[in-house]
Amino acid sequence: MDLGEKLANVADRYQELEALIAAPNITPENLVKMNKELAALAPVVEAIGEYRRMQKSLTEAKEIMDDTATDKDMRELAEAEYYQLKDDLPAKEKEIKILLLPKDADDEKNAILEVRAGTGGDEAALFAADLFEMYQRYAETQGWKFEFMDASENEIGGYKEASASISGKGVFAKLKFESGAHRVQRVPTTESQGRVHTSAATVAVLPEIEEVDIYINPADVKMEAYRSSGAGGQKVNKTSSAVRLTHVPTGIVVESQEERSQFKNRDNAMRKLRAKLYNAQKEAADSAYAENRKQQVGSGDRSERIRTYNFPQGRVTDHRINLTLYKLDEVMNGSALGEIIDALIADDQAQKLASLE
Repeated sequence: MDLGEKLANVADRYQELEALIAAPNITPENLVKMNKELAALAPVVEAIGEYRRMQKSLTEAKEIMDDTATDKDMRELAEAEYYQLKDDLPAKEKEIKILLLPKDADDEKNAILEVRAGTGGDEAALFAADLFEMYQRYAETQGWKFEFMDASENEIGGYKEASASISGKGVFAKLKFESGAHRVQRVPTTESQGRVHTSAATVAVLPEIEEVDIYINPADVKMEAYRSSGAGGQKVNKTSSAVRLTHVPTGIVVESQEERSQFKNRDNAMRKLRAKLYNAQKEAADSAYAENRKQQVGSGDRSERIRTYNFPQGRVTDHRINLTLYKLDEVMNGSALGEIIDALIADDQAQKLASLE
């Protein structure tokens, strides 16, 4: 099917949905479903309309240029418009092709973010905390809700591991490429001789799954309550409110200890368990995806990395797309992280477009 046929089909489907939604006998369930599809098609239809207007203007400009009865000034204006439109049309066509690309079913879902210290001891834990804060600040720039779920701290304020729920528009679509091993090169605060150390942390971004998306048999879940652990002081909960859930059939274990309420900790743990079970099911259904994710996340070793944060040189390099930004501070405070994420999305789109040609 060529592009023209695809555009016609999209426009026809949009008109069909408008008619169906206006029907008096539509059920509430179908109304919600169709409105969602209509909203997804709206930007495509808008781009198609603009594309067709540009094509019409191009034809009209060419007719004016070829009309010998047209005065010189008008022909020059038409010629300028003609060549401008010829330059602009391929970009608009590419925009439409990107809009027509198959969407990841999870792209519009919220996400569970997990950051874990890898190789590097205390410095790795401090870096994990820095990454966690980076994503929190990036979420703020996107207008997303960042909900702290759980953390295991070391004695100097670093995170052995930490998790959060991030909700908003297109969260998983933007953050899914962040999964993997992140490497840092910097002088640790504990280093007295000024030597640069290399440490690592791993990031996992999982689509957050609602109860309706995946069923968990309560009989398959073993729950244990225990006292929260931490760096000490007031943050340690003296009651057994921390929760550990084990999904017996798969052996997946999740924990939550941040809240003082056992009920809230259990709710947080169940949210993480749903996300992990859903991800495990996707991996089982698609072995290629599973291998890809394994390669991305890795073990947290320094040698396995998707991105390097070099503090002495003030640069961040994403090794998957060979992108280097000398904006380390802006990336770490969340304001420039979007430049890397946008570049990763663009690269993914380019690969998908190439596979269709």
